[in-house]
Amino acid sequence: QVQLVESGGGLVQAGGSLRLSCAASGTFFSINAMGWYRQAPGKQRELVAAITSSGNTNYAEPVKGRFTISTDNSKNTVYLQMNSLKPDDTAVYYCNYNAARRSWTRSIDYWGQGTQVTVSS
Repeated sequence: QVQLVESGGGLVQAGGSLRLSCAASGTFFSINAMGWYRQAPGKQRELVAAITSSGNTNYAEPVKGRFTISTDNSKNTVYLQMNSLKPDDTAVYYCNYNAARRSWTRSIDYWGQGTQVTVSS
């Protein structure tokens, strides 16, 4: 029943910006953290940015100072603002929620389907 719907990906020139959105269709009893991962062809999926329920954030070193993760809890939505994009940012970006649907269920990871971000030089 829960689905994470991503949007905002696309093709952009180096130096440009994109904003990714990930909205949860369905409700959660609690959310521990939300994050963005990316995977380039032939590479493993890697963490890009994460934010906890308390508002603490962390970023992968290559994106520090360029990307910003934020949330709108009233809409169960997480955003990734990406500025000063580089060709190395090209990847499929996946959003992630670590959350519990009900008070009696354990928290698990939920994943979006991924959105392609392509940065041309």
